[in-house]
Amino acid sequence: MVGRNRKNRIFLGRLPLPERTFVADALRTETVGGMVLLAAAAVALVWANTPLSGAYASIRDFHFGVGALGLDLSVAHWTADGLLAIFFFVVGAELKRELVVGELRHPGTAALPMIAAVCGMVAPALVYGLVATSLGGTWSGWAVPMATDIAFALGVLAVIDTHLPSALRAFLLTLAVVDDLGAIIVIALFYTSTINFPALIGAVLGLGLFFYLHHRRRVHGWYWYLPLALVIWGLMYNSGVHATVAGLAMGLLLRVARDGERGRCPAEQIEHLVHPVSAGVAVPLFALFAAGVSVTGGTLKAVVSGPEPLGVALGLAAGKVLGIFGGSYLAVRFTRARLSPDLAWADVIAVAMLAGIGFTVSLLIGELAYPDPADLEHIKAAVLLGSLTSGLLACLLLRLRNNKYRRLHEAENLDANADNILDIYQQVDATPPRNGANSSSRHPDRSGDSGSGPVDPSSLDGRPRTPGKKSWGRP
Repeated sequence: MVGRNRKNRIFLGRLPLPERTFVADALRTETVGGMVLLAAAAVALVWANTPLSGAYASIRDFHFGVGALGLDLSVAHWTADGLLAIFFFVVGAELKRELVVGELRHPGTAALPMIAAVCGMVAPALVYGLVATSLGGTWSGWAVPMATDIAFALGVLAVIDTHLPSALRAFLLTLAVVDDLGAIIVIALFYTSTINFPALIGAVLGLGLFFYLHHRRRVHGWYWYLPLALVIWGLMYNSGVHATVAGLAMGLLLRVARDGERGRCPAEQIEHLVHPVSAGVAVPLFALFAAGVSVTGGTLKAVVSGPEPLGVALGLAAGKVLGIFGGSYLAVRFTRARLSPDLAWADVIAVAMLAGIGFTVSLLIGELAYPDPADLEHIKAAVLLGSLTSGLLACLLLRLRNNKYRRLHEAENLDANADNILDIYQQVDATPPRNGANSSSRHPDRSGDSGSGPVDPSSLDGRPRTPGKKSWGRP
């Protein structure tokens, strides 16, 4: 252990092969969903600024549902409270997997991205507060610029055709997942005005039944869980706590342990099935009925002159960069870590700018923080302006670095002998250990750091082979 503790950790180093594969699959779905999300947001903006804007408002405000159950909601509320529960269910499943079997299960590996993510939530809130209060505004919208929209950010990456290395993509994914968790905690704690305790107790009992069926009885079959999930969601909605909390809670309750020796992890399997629905349907529909802002000279003037809207826009465009980059730099500076030699701090700044795209969850919190339609219109415009500014600055810096990313991408995906095992996981490390340090200290792939030790891709923890021997998978 001594050797491992003395080894400097690599920040944004090479991912273990199983984790790299999982991240690539997850981000592939998010990228497709991000393109759909971009299209939905564009449609909403165009629709709301044409002579058909009246039809847009009528559809958005149309009510339907079961009034006797307290569920007579507008289309906008159904998408925000109902469909986004699916989104947060996926967030909960991703977080559960990362904490139990993913990179976040190692405290040392998790510390740096977690510090960056937390700083990336605190700094935008502080920037908002300083700007808003200095101009005579209030702290009402402090939580609006906290979130990162991973789907929107990946959609932007797809549009500009950048070859962002897998370590930076995984870092962006971690930032977004932690941001979403922080956002749902903020919503539950600060945007719950009254509590209906019988409904809340019923929701908790429903979650207990979900846990019992899933963990204790190992019950399979969506026909058991879908009706139960709807009941839990309805009770949570009527309890006064935001209904999306139910989705996150059920995602966190999913079982990560595999069914049998060769069985698939239930959390991964369910997430694989639900993720396309979340990314391709739920989030774009929410965006369609939340992003329809009337873009006029008066609206833009209100954003740059109003205390709260300006605070939101600067919180996203400046606060995110300051928080994520500052947190990352200080964490590396004051720990036994170092930035990956393949990357530069400019790459961290670019990802931090990309994380300033806070679309979906920022709009959701804005709706909760500003119930007045006139104020909400300005806050939504501020979210769009701040996200657009962050996206454009990130695109500029990423394009400047894209030649470097292309070379890293080609090296990461090289399989010269066509054995379906990437060559970077077949390198030989024949350097003997120093001072009797154990071999794990020289193979940081076991903890997600960058290293040159060969890794057996069949091992879930990236366990290296014996140094000096021919690399795994070569003839």
